[in-house]
Amino acid sequence: MRGWCAVSSSGSLSLNFGLYPSPKAANGACGCCFHHGFPRKVVGVKSNNNTRKVHRAISISCCASASNSNDKVCQAEIENFVVVNFYRFVFIKDPQHEVAKHLTFLKGLNIHGRIYINEQGINAQYSGPSEETFAYVKWLKEDEKFSDILVQTSPALNGHTFPKLKLRYKPSLVQFEGGVSHLPLLDPSMRATPLAPSEWRERLEAVDNNDKASNSNPSTDYILLDVRNGYEWDIGHFQGAQRPDVDCFRRTSFGLSPIEGVASDLLSNVDKQKTNIMMYCTGGIRCDVYSTILRQQGFQNLYTVEGGVSHYLKTEGPVKWVGNLFTFDSRLSLPPSTYNEETLIEASMTQQALENDKFAKCYVCGSQVSELRHRNCANLDCNLLFLCCANCLMDLRGCCCYNCTTAPRRRPVLPGFQRYKKWHMYRDLEV
Repeated sequence: MRGWCAVSSSGSLSLNFGLYPSPKAANGACGCCFHHGFPRKVVGVKSNNNTRKVHRAISISCCASASNSNDKVCQAEIENFVVVNFYRFVFIKDPQHEVAKHLTFLKGLNIHGRIYINEQGINAQYSGPSEETFAYVKWLKEDEKFSDILVQTSPALNGHTFPKLKLRYKPSLVQFEGGVSHLPLLDPSMRATPLAPSEWRERLEAVDNNDKASNSNPSTDYILLDVRNGYEWDIGHFQGAQRPDVDCFRRTSFGLSPIEGVASDLLSNVDKQKTNIMMYCTGGIRCDVYSTILRQQGFQNLYTVEGGVSHYLKTEGPVKWVGNLFTFDSRLSLPPSTYNEETLIEASMTQQALENDKFAKCYVCGSQVSELRHRNCANLDCNLLFLCCANCLMDLRGCCCYNCTTAPRRRPVLPGFQRYKKWHMYRDLEV
């Protein structure tokens, strides 16, 4: 079903919908509505400010029900979209040549995302139709240095989760203060020991049982370290993990404090030789990088869950996990059932899971939020990523504070799971 909108000289709007063999079969299509099969047709009037306002309003509406995918993708095909994540630390002698090879293979494929390559390996997150995304994985694994790479997938129900493809050489596969190219990332002995998800779960359960047996004297032999950002912790984390006091991984400083006793540094007073540090992040790469830094600081017993939280949820379900998992794409938040519906049933039947399902708080008023998903402040010049309850959302018109409600570049409140688009989409709208 496709259609067009007509605007008369008086500014009235009419809509007409019908069947077109393809978006290109209808003339007069513009970028956004054309993109989702709703070409615009202005009848009897030149494009003016009122026309643009109507078109932008319709564009915002139609964009809510379709993806930012390639024009050739229809809604039925979108249902088969997936997100693929993988990384590998391995020596690449000529990374620029490697980039060129990947660009050649991906030419013509409907893949969007971020794929970075350098002398230390590859880091990739991308979306696309499952057949095309897996074709890239199959091609990649034909290369011996990538043959046993751990590939993780999750559904992308609304199509592409990235606006375009970025495939290039990047000096650091992970952004960190001072870069990471000087770190011995290619030496597995310098990274944390990877534990299978089942072993990670067993260790968490053992620590929890020991703490219960000791009558409120928590074990000092183990530290559960979340090396993600604070806002990621806000919507989901392992039970017992403290919230990281950073909003950007590149400024993470656990174990690096120049003085002892810093409250925000969980490693400032620990025994580097005896304490077992269990580190976790979304997909594993940040743990591998940061554990290398901790090794250089003298920490001996470092462990991480293989494949990160996403791999753990897929194999073990949300046992010892609370909430959702933050993702760095347009989905922002994924419930554990996205990875494994069967194990979710087992975990949801425990009383502990029920008691720990009310941790997320509204950034504005501190009340409990019903939706574990961030939104951006409606003030473009703030754009803060924050959790918000329904009342504050309406009271502050999508803003994070009262000051932002009077900002000159405010965008409309977006319902549901929509994400803001470029400013020109909202510039002429009355908010």
